[in-house]
Amino acid sequence: MKVLVGVKRVIDYAAKVRVASNKRGVELTNVKMSMNPFCEIALEEAIRLKEKGAASEVVVVSVGPKGAQEQIRTALALVGTFGLLDFSCWTVFLGE
Repeated sequence: MKVLVGVKRVIDYAAKVRVASNKRGVELTNVKMSMNPFCEIALEEAIRLKEKGAASEVVVVSVGPKGAQEQIRTALALVGTFGLLDFSCWTVFLGE
């Protein structure tokens, strides 16, 4: 069985969030981004399934900007066999 884990790029939980000057969002320049903590939990469960032998491989997927490659690479370093990043109309394949 293959396991598919979705990974989302979010502002790091320890970073201080500031409102943008136009008051329509948050300031993202010079802010540390990380993997969503709930995605980390899903990744840990995929690791457990792979270690038990219930899963043959783990595929990590994210949809977002090119900067999300950092989170996919982090997930691949933990367990992933194969990673996909989809932004706009381009798809980048990472991994084996």
